[in-house]
Amino acid sequence: METEAHQSNFTYLGRTFSGLNITQSSSAFSDCNSDRSGEFPTASSQSRRLLIACASENSDELIQQLVSDLESNSTDVQKQAAMELRLLAKNKSENRLKIARAGAIKPLVSLISSSDLHLQEYGVTAILNLSLCDENKELIAASGAIKPLVRALKIGNSTAKENSACALLRLSQIEETKIAIGRSGAIPPLVNLLEAGNFRGKKDASTALYSLCSVKENKVRAVQAGVMKPLVESMADFSSNMVDKSAFVVGVLISLTEARAAVVEEGGIPVLVEIVEVGTQRQKEIAVAILLQLCEDSVTYRTMVAREGAIPPLVALSQSGTSRAKQKAETLIALLRQPRSGNAAATPARASDVSF
Repeated sequence: METEAHQSNFTYLGRTFSGLNITQSSSAFSDCNSDRSGEFPTASSQSRRLLIACASENSDELIQQLVSDLESNSTDVQKQAAMELRLLAKNKSENRLKIARAGAIKPLVSLISSSDLHLQEYGVTAILNLSLCDENKELIAASGAIKPLVRALKIGNSTAKENSACALLRLSQIEETKIAIGRSGAIPPLVNLLEAGNFRGKKDASTALYSLCSVKENKVRAVQAGVMKPLVESMADFSSNMVDKSAFVVGVLISLTEARAAVVEEGGIPVLVEIVEVGTQRQKEIAVAILLQLCEDSVTYRTMVAREGAIPPLVALSQSGTSRAKQKAETLIALLRQPRSGNAAATPARASDVSF
């Protein structure tokens, strides 16, 4: 995954948000990197063997043995093999290709369907680490990984859920898999993770939803699954470290009529106005863009936004924000100052013409 910073653009998963003027260290979404769970419960002879292999340039023989062990009749042997492959894939990027070429993906995908939650977790995490290699993503998707990953996202332990969300995110970077992931039922459990997970779970869920919801039918699924409630709650909590992430997801969804109705129903207007007033420069720009989309074709929403006291912070933003924020704020101020009865006059610019 790429998170690039330029003077006037923020690029995330292939989409550019103009004029945000942010740095790499403050990117809205952190990378879904390899697993951060514990590697081994004890300093076993197997783990010592693995550490030696990780330091060695020739891990091929060990990889072949571990792939063979994945199909053992012993659950303990399978667990150890999946754990070791997971670590090999985590710590050496070249091993990700070696492991895939050795035939590990299909047996690892089979482990994800295991009723043993720890074995399931190790399979999920190994697949996640292998998916960090772009060349492996299509092979993983073609090996039938999507449905087992969605199942683990629903019923797995907390680590399995988080790593499933990350793995699905990686697979969703293949454009044609986004629809397949949505149709496999991934959206509702991602919304559940966003609502009830720990911070890492919320972050991983929001990032996956952001990617998947570039597809319209997934936007509809997300809104129907109740995504606006946890998104608005996260935007309202400045201590959550989720304001930017949640606002970006709202920004992707807000083109839908259903999404606009949902964000208003969940109390999003006062939250967005507060962000324009006290948020960071980037948060203000995202919030004003969302408000602009809300107000573009709705006199009712304009009235609600104006009654929340939006005009003073918008005026301040129009004077001190980034160039894009100033433009959006000025456009929104013009909308809010129009007569609120009958058809509104033409606006300086349509919200749909003003990119995030």
